[in-house]
Amino acid sequence: MLTFVIPVRHQDTVRHWGSMKEVMAATIHSIASQRSGAWEAIVVANRGADLPAMPSGFDVVRVDFAPAILPPSQEERLEAVRRDKGGRILAGLIAGRPKGHVMVVDYDDLVRFRLSELVSANPTSNGWYFETGFLYSGGEEVLAYESRFYAFCGTSHIVRADLLRIPAAFEQADQGYVSQWLGSHKAIKRMLEQAGTPLERLPFPGAIYRIGHADATSRSGNIRRFLNRKAVKPQLHVTEPQPLDKQLRNAFFGGLGPDGAGA
Repeated sequence: MLTFVIPVRHQDTVRHWGSMKEVMAATIHSIASQRSGAWEAIVVANRGADLPAMPSGFDVVRVDFAPAILPPSQEERLEAVRRDKGGRILAGLIAGRPKGHVMVVDYDDLVRFRLSELVSANPTSNGWYFETGFLYSGGEEVLAYESRFYAFCGTSHIVRADLLRIPAAFEQADQGYVSQWLGSHKAIKRMLEQAGTPLERLPFPGAIYRIGHADATSRSGNIRRFLNRKAVKPQLHVTEPQPLDKQLRNAFFGGLGPDGAGA
């Protein structure tokens, strides 16, 4: 069983909630399109947040977290995001008590339809890190991200649940656990290696990182910005744009186009 956990920001920190709901609905549809039925999903959101319709397999965990205050300093800002995100993930894990594997999915990203199938075929695996994936900022093109996608995108790891050492109660988790084990996608691969339980490399691109929309926490730019950055920094791991074709729509969007229409 693969449990997807989707932490949703406090609604008061989002400028365009209607647009965010549309983006989140695409993420929900992407998850619900898993080819194997051995999955469940937990959405963690504040009380009062107006969420999209949830199909079968989704549960909603409501929390009462205060809006995260994001300082101007980059490092302090990242730590605040990690604490908020990690706390929401922890609330979902404690409520759901997953028995198989866990994958954190950012509310605006998309996942490949083969993930639960892979987990079902490998129930004792420590899990997987996503070496490759795609970047998408709307429209009809994507960029392939060809190396270390797991260090760039939060939707990039599958971990066997027992390795996450989920505490019995929220109050039992210290801040380091919340921000590093759960809130930081950059730390988990290294920490599991150090613990002697390394993750495997996912054998195919596993996620689409949606970038450039108005309420992206990472303040990521759009595809054109990344191409401009590559011209200055050739070491960036992005390809030239490629069409968002039927194969990619089926694999990540559940057969829908970016506007929700059938492919």
